[in-house]
Amino acid sequence: MGQRKPIMAANWKMHKTIQDIKVFFESFLQLVEGVDDREIVIAPSFIGLSDACRMTVGSKVQIAAQNMYFQEQGAYTGEISPTMLKSAGVDLVILGHSERRHIFGEDDSLIARKVRSAADHGMAAILCIGETLEEREAGLTEQVLSSQLLLGLALLESGHFASISIAYEPVWAIGTGRTASPEQIQDAHGFVRGTVENMAGEAVAQQIRILYGGSVKPGNVREIMSLEDVDGALVGGASLEPESFARIVKYE
Repeated sequence: MGQRKPIMAANWKMHKTIQDIKVFFESFLQLVEGVDDREIVIAPSFIGLSDACRMTVGSKVQIAAQNMYFQEQGAYTGEISPTMLKSAGVDLVILGHSERRHIFGEDDSLIARKVRSAADHGMAAILCIGETLEEREAGLTEQVLSSQLLLGLALLESGHFASISIAYEPVWAIGTGRTASPEQIQDAHGFVRGTVENMAGEAVAQQIRILYGGSVKPGNVREIMSLEDVDGALVGGASLEPESFARIVKYE
């Protein structure tokens, strides 16, 4: 990992009411007090963003959105714009998550416009990429990752890459209890870094942070984070309890 500061990120998906969020932070902020050698990110649902931002003022915890639309305003029922997120105190967003791709039909073209919009509005973005089980078994992992990277980052200019992180999440290991082997994870992350180098040069490739997302738990986070090209974790179910996510954040 070298000098890249780890990002330990929680994606709460469609979990937690506003009251649940308050209870979580009352405990969690105490558990991670003093942790400053890694970035801590939590992405609640849209309704919890403003409260989460207020509750974490003065802490080291960053609040992220789970998604956004690329337009600033308009007739887009049910969508949230980058300017709305920034007005709530949010300047980090997760884009292209596999559930957005596979459940809600987002394609690489739409995701690319969202990534560019985030950059244009001064927001950092975590771009998610990853293959399905069928694609892996067909030997298409690198083809899928390359395509998602090239298309998802296609609209960026060179100066934008400093605000981008990548999350590799094998779709077959999300919420299934299955975790890719250390070899599979490192191979994928190394490939991603090499692809970024081909796109944007060695300097960008060495500074960009690549997170692993796929059933990360307190029991496996240390091994995952020890891999050369893993710079963080994108955690789902194991981030819902403050004690569990605090153990992940504070891995040694």
